[in-house]
Amino acid sequence: MDNKFTFGSFLIQKRMERDISARQLAISLDISAVYMCDIEKDRRPVPEDMLEKIPGLLCLNENEINLMYDLAAKSRNAVSADLPEYIMEKDIVRAALRTAKKHNVTDKQWEDFIRRITKDSK
Repeated sequence: MDNKFTFGSFLIQKRMERDISARQLAISLDISAVYMCDIEKDRRPVPEDMLEKIPGLLCLNENEINLMYDLAAKSRNAVSADLPEYIMEKDIVRAALRTAKKHNVTDKQWEDFIRRITKDSK
């Protein structure tokens, strides 16, 4: 993920691609235009309840939604909002993550793992 690409810049880009003004999006999210400006300028993190509304308002695809969650989490130095429940409800997921951390799993190993899961689920 590009370190210069932030949640705010992502939001601006997607909003502009859909020809939606910051004011229109703020109204749809029931926040002030000033608050929207602060989010887009990365002065405030986006509230989690808004993350559920934004994909529908901006017609985001699955990859864009995942990126949105990741950028929002990065702005808070937290785990993406769509993951904690899944991680906490499955003991094996936590064990896998801790094992990967302990053994310093590489990006290549994670990519191979993802490919294997994706292939098995088809």
